[in-house]
Amino acid sequence: MRRSYKFRMRPTAGQHLRLQGCLDAHRELYNAALQERRDAWRWCRKSISYGEQSAQLKEIRQTRPDVAGWSFSSQQATLRRLNRAFAAFFRRAKAGQKPGYPRFKAAHRFDSVEWPKDGDGCRWKPQASRVYLRGVGDVRVTAHRAVEGRVKTVHVRREGRRWMLVLSCEDVPAKPLAPTGGAAGVDVGIATFATTSDGTHIDNPRYGQLAADRLAAAQQALAGKQRGSNHRRAAREAVASRHRKIANQRRNFHHHAARALVASYDLIAVEDLTIKNMLRRAKPRPHPDNPGVFLPNGGAAKTGLNRSISDAGWGQFVSILRAKAEEAGRTVIDVDPRHTSDACGRCGHIAEENRVSQAVFRCQSCGLEADADEHAAANILRAGLARLATNQAA
Repeated sequence: MRRSYKFRMRPTAGQHLRLQGCLDAHRELYNAALQERRDAWRWCRKSISYGEQSAQLKEIRQTRPDVAGWSFSSQQATLRRLNRAFAAFFRRAKAGQKPGYPRFKAAHRFDSVEWPKDGDGCRWKPQASRVYLRGVGDVRVTAHRAVEGRVKTVHVRREGRRWMLVLSCEDVPAKPLAPTGGAAGVDVGIATFATTSDGTHIDNPRYGQLAADRLAAAQQALAGKQRGSNHRRAAREAVASRHRKIANQRRNFHHHAARALVASYDLIAVEDLTIKNMLRRAKPRPHPDNPGVFLPNGGAAKTGLNRSISDAGWGQFVSILRAKAEEAGRTVIDVDPRHTSDACGRCGHIAEENRVSQAVFRCQSCGLEADADEHAAANILRAGLARLATNQAA
């Protein structure tokens, strides 16, 4: 398996400055490479490849001692990062989507540097709980758990005033749990974060909603600051800090909820939700008789629903669930989400009217009445077991 370990770094004052200098140097390289690609296309109609830009690094390092002080492989990784941005731009353009041309990185939008190989410009030292980075030195790390497997790549990331170390490891051994014989379908929602087919309900903590007032106050303070001022920079850091706290709380909750499910069930069926489509804004309704006038379309309610979906973070939760299930030797099955909420589990009747309210399911054909979320979870489990049988038969 491949796993990542994230630890907090404890640099000295001098190392903190050198880490910031490393980040600034790589940002300068990224922006310069982007400018070269823009100019080559604008003036010569020529595309510059990663190979051509990587070949220029040796010459740049010979003429710029400040650039030569950093790892060559990490600078190549920065150029590959830009190359991936252009590859995504061309892919979206060919698909007819909004292309999103790569942008120059401001100081507060470039927060990480990658070393693609442990031992090449960097070295993880588990016995000393330190990481060596060329140009920075040996930085102390709070390693709160043992790193297993073989360290493949090393990332350093700035989060506000903190520096984080991310180690991506290969060949991490699995830790299978004892079989429980249980299987469950999991229905995610807003009123209740998750409901299992055996009736277990996991409350939705709504961290974003709880912190909405403090976040709004910080954003209002940011809006009143003059652009480019030190006060605006401090206000922007305050907003980012509050967003970061919400994200950390949400991620921690997801880890605990996923661990509880993996410990209780051998097989877990979940809906294969396309969350991006669920977050689309309500379509405008033009007035048929008055051009330029639009009818009410429920846009405000849809905006509130979108905010609640984003606050729940279903996509991140399912990703964490998959990773923990893989480590524990459990099975996670995706099922088609269509009609899991409005199909009767007893007679099979499908109708929107079956979902009489957010909490109640009542079949209009056979009269079956049940908790709506538990009934949906049971449908998800039934579909998951059917898909598992089909896969095993094939």
